[in-house]
Amino acid sequence: MATKLTPIGDKVLVKRIEAEAKTKGGIVIPDTAKEKPKQGKVIAVGSGRLLKGGKLAPFTVKKNDRILFSSYAGTEVKVDGEEYLLMSEDDVLAVIE
Repeated sequence: MATKLTPIGDKVLVKRIEAEAKTKGGIVIPDTAKEKPKQGKVIAVGSGRLLKGGKLAPFTVKKNDRILFSSYAGTEVKVDGEEYLLMSEDDVLAVIE
């Protein structure tokens, strides 16, 4: 049975987009020299940040958005052999179109 991971509050569940193994010039980058990718795809979003007065702030990102985030953003989680990042919406720097 597959485990379902649902973010709560202002959290966003992200699947990293793997870094390229070659540079544009054709140089192969070994695994030990690769940086962790700073781009990902939004898998799920929580209910939103709670505002004063009890209202929820709407998310600026949505499921399937391709996003850019900071290097040390979020917490890495592994579910059913898949690796994800669980981060606050504040850790998202931009949506890539």
